[in-house]
Amino acid sequence: MTFFTIPTEPRDLPGRVHITMPAEIDFCNAAELLPLVLSAAGARDDRLEVLVLDLSTTSFMDSQGVRLINDVRRRLPPGAVVRLVARPEGVTGRILELTGLRRDVPVYDDLAEALAS
Repeated sequence: MTFFTIPTEPRDLPGRVHITMPAEIDFCNAAELLPLVLSAAGARDDRLEVLVLDLSTTSFMDSQGVRLINDVRRRLPPGAVVRLVARPEGVTGRILELTGLRRDVPVYDDLAEALAS
């Protein structure tokens, strides 16, 4: 069962937005997450350089989570990029690897590295 959890409040860092994603991302909540993530990114206007989606506490993600990340990438302002944080041994890290998304979006094991990139 998926609970409708809201990602954490975005951290306001110079040129960066960090959002910790919920424990599960699937067909039940992915559509609701998209406007929340885009709203947080849009609040930075043209100053956004890096959007870090922290999936380190996400224990389940299906194809809708992959689609969410791709949708976010396509809708960011020009010049802004997405960075992901995911545990390589976790389910989310494996999904990113299997779907090939890891090739297109940098994935970091550590939040500090993702924010510094």
